Amino acid sequence: MDHVDMNLLVALDALLTEGSVTGAARRLGLSSSAMSRTLTRLRSATGDPLLVRAGRGLVPTPYAAELRERVHTLSRDALAVLRPRVGHLDIASLERTFTIRANEGFVDILSASLVAAITKAAPHIRLRFAPKPEKDARPLREGQIDLEIGVLGGFAPEVRTQSLFRDRFLGVARIGHPLLSGTDITPERYAACGHVVASRKGEFTGPVDDALEELGLRRTTSVVVPGFPDAMRIARHSDLVALVPRSCLGNNLTNDQAVTAGLQSFELPVRTPEILISATWHPRMDADPAHRWLRDTVVKVCRTAYPRR
Repeated sequence: MDHVDMNLLVALDALLTEGSVTGAARRLGLSSSAMSRTLTRLRSATGDPLLVRAGRGLVPTPYAAELRERVHTLSRDALAVLRPRVGHLDIASLERTFTIRANEGFVDILSASLVAAITKAAPHIRLRFAPKPEKDARPLREGQIDLEIGVLGGFAPEVRTQSLFRDRFLGVARIGHPLLSGTDITPERYAACGHVVASRKGEFTGPVDDALEELGLRRTTSVVVPGFPDAMRIARHSDLVALVPRSCLGNNLTNDQAVTAGLQSFELPVRTPEILISATWHPRMDADPAHRWLRDTVVKVCRTAYPRR
């Protein structure tokens, strides 16, 4: 073992997973030049080029492709074995990076409160919020993310879940919008408005359309945007009506007037399904004391912001 550097195993896992020197460097918190030197060492140690240039990118050699899964398993197991197991977790001195994958709405409304709670108790912990383009269990399985937050989807059956809070949809329109005049907001008046919809998948319809269809009504959706903050921004400066979760309008921890400035919310004239927001993680992290502390902190922040009714 005199000539074996176990750091090379972790670096090789990052390189084969990312397929890029820059991506591997970002994952490990290194400079690109340092990762490039590490790749040179790996080539010397294995006697194989591992990654070779193809156009502007890099592709694995047959040997590297053969090693990918084996290296990933070895790297993950080695890190698990070498991580201290202690009966008492000293949060104040814990040094670790956690990656949380959540949609833009969660990051916008609760990330500040979560960061404040974590940094107060554990100042050496680093948090990375990753975008959530789709519901995919692979990053949880491979250890690329530590915790997933959002609406449960078609996750793998082995994942663990913990409910955080319940949400519901409200309508939002600019102050002074004709829909908000003295008369009741009926399904007919609501459907007659123009609408802006937030959809990660770019879809023009959603649960409210199903409810309207049962009454023989259809609404006209003029704009689709990726996230709820975008929908609220457009509603604030137009006659379009937005549909957003109640959580987007403030909570017990953060009451940012800038979020709702110029907007007025209203109860929908039709019933839509309740939204259950949950935390999801891979079972191998169940017994990890630091991960358990992270989960408990997320639950506490969410339930303080949105108490159960």
